Amino acid sequence: MNNFVDHVKITAKAGNGGNGSASFHREKYVMNGGPDGGDGGRGGNVVFIADENMHTLLDFRFRNKYYAENGEDGSANRCTGKCGEDLLIKVPLGTVIRDDETGLILADMDTGGEKRVLLRGGKGGWGNQHFATSTRQAPNFAKPGAKTIPHILCLELKTIADVGLIGYPNVGKSSILSIVTSAKPKIGNYHFTTLTPNLGIIRRFGKDIVLADIPGLIEGAAEGAGLGHDFLRHVERTRLLLHVIDISGSEGRDPVDDLDMINSELDQYGELSGLPQIIVCNKMDLPGAQENLKRMQILAEGMGCPVFPVSAATHEGFEPLLDETAKMLESLPPVLHYEAEVEIDQDHPCDEYEIVMEGSIFAVVGSGVERLIESVNFDDYESLNWFHRTLRKTGVIDALREKGAKEGSTVRIGEMEFDFVE
Repeated sequence: MNNFVDHVKITAKAGNGGNGSASFHREKYVMNGGPDGGDGGRGGNVVFIADENMHTLLDFRFRNKYYAENGEDGSANRCTGKCGEDLLIKVPLGTVIRDDETGLILADMDTGGEKRVLLRGGKGGWGNQHFATSTRQAPNFAKPGAKTIPHILCLELKTIADVGLIGYPNVGKSSILSIVTSAKPKIGNYHFTTLTPNLGIIRRFGKDIVLADIPGLIEGAAEGAGLGHDFLRHVERTRLLLHVIDISGSEGRDPVDDLDMINSELDQYGELSGLPQIIVCNKMDLPGAQENLKRMQILAEGMGCPVFPVSAATHEGFEPLLDETAKMLESLPPVLHYEAEVEIDQDHPCDEYEIVMEGSIFAVVGSGVERLIESVNFDDYESLNWFHRTLRKTGVIDALREKGAKEGSTVRIGEMEFDFVE
């Protein structure tokens, strides 16, 4: 199994709220103790943390379900239930989290140590102490805690780097990274030696520049050919591209065609060709390099891209390249940050519902009203009155009447059926 994983799906769920308690004060010599049911505790949140010491999503391949702790139920003597512990999920720096159902971004974890609460725990239910009034002094019912639902989240790691080294396989990207930084990537004279992005740091003019060696692209990468999508996602954040070309044509390809093909793939994948580029003509020590360099310089002039001839084999030509890289970065915008496009709201008020006809039955559908019915004690007259008043207050009674419900019509909420009463 490849130890570098940069795209996974997980199922996460915040904790349910604890149920409220329906209890009454019991004490020696106290004949009629009042309601003293405590509230349920809030469920635990699901919290994501950006960890600078993580570099892959591999851990999520072995565990893909993450459930926070539920809140505890309330108890007598107005004791509130314990809140559920938050579930902390560490992800590598640069992880973009999306909602699988909508594809919208929930968070971009691009700052070391950043914490984001993406799923909030359910609220604890009220104990019966809250339902006591001057006319209802012994409420024999309490509210259940809010139930949460699991969500499927997509985690996508997008490398955070100022500069990306791109180009065909085996053009010398890893060799260049090892020369200009202290990184030690795997180097070999065969295609796809590099299968994961490697990072290195250049110190230039008193500033650190993060350089990423992006695994080699091939024709069709934007459509997923080879490992295209896996590689291209790591180009998205870079501010500047060093486009490495085998200027000698030692692989039997035309260097000019290589440049056009890679740029075409970038253009097809989110218009990445709009990123500024420096064309790095590597392998200048090989035959045919000088002739091809002249052709490349003519093409690059029309593109407005600077060209730097270098040789990874002889370590020549890199000082002016690095100076120009640092100079261009000074005028470029910062590393791309993905703004959150949506938040997951797990609160479902009672006034969010719809009425669906199931034959002759009027079904009231909505998690808010379904949770409401869980709080009713159908053996208690006062609880039934409270339930009916709540339905009237939230507009359910009027909505049923508009749908054609009459006295005695069958109404269903959740698993419960009862007669419609005006």
